[in-house]
Amino acid sequence: MNNQHILSIVFSFILYLLLQVTLVRNMILFDTAFCYVYVAFIILLPFEIGSVLLMVIAFLCGFMVDIFYDSLGIHAAACVLIAFLRPFWTKTVPPRGGYEMGMRPTIKIMGFSWFLTFTLPLILIHHAVLFFVEAGGMHLFGFTLVKVISSAILTFLVMVILQYLFFRSTRGY
Repeated sequence: MNNQHILSIVFSFILYLLLQVTLVRNMILFDTAFCYVYVAFIILLPFEIGSVLLMVIAFLCGFMVDIFYDSLGIHAAACVLIAFLRPFWTKTVPPRGGYEMGMRPTIKIMGFSWFLTFTLPLILIHHAVLFFVEAGGMHLFGFTLVKVISSAILTFLVMVILQYLFFRSTRGY
């Protein structure tokens, strides 16, 4: 990666973090659906980023959200888990043409059905870890499961809206 790509990633990190802690933090539907759009930053990173670097970036992203949410590392743990699983999931659901260097998992590049298949399970895992650790166990399993599913749907919808509003249709950055 060259300096332009690194600057693009840093700029995206700052934008997603600011979006999360200023606007989206208060986006709550029916006290069950919470939007955690910052997870899109981790999921939408280029495919060629190494696993260790991906987990470090995810930790930093989750840690910064934890600082603003005062949540004692829950977001960092959930982010590191999806960063750990992302390379395996990338190999499990490859697109028809395969992956190219500099490619990012966006809707306009990969198509909506592939994007849904790639992102929704990662979002569900992130939210499941986040909400079940927050609940402190399985004693509120039903309510927590409703929060996981409704929040994952809301987060995915916001990610799709952001994709159509702000991402270019060209490959790469």
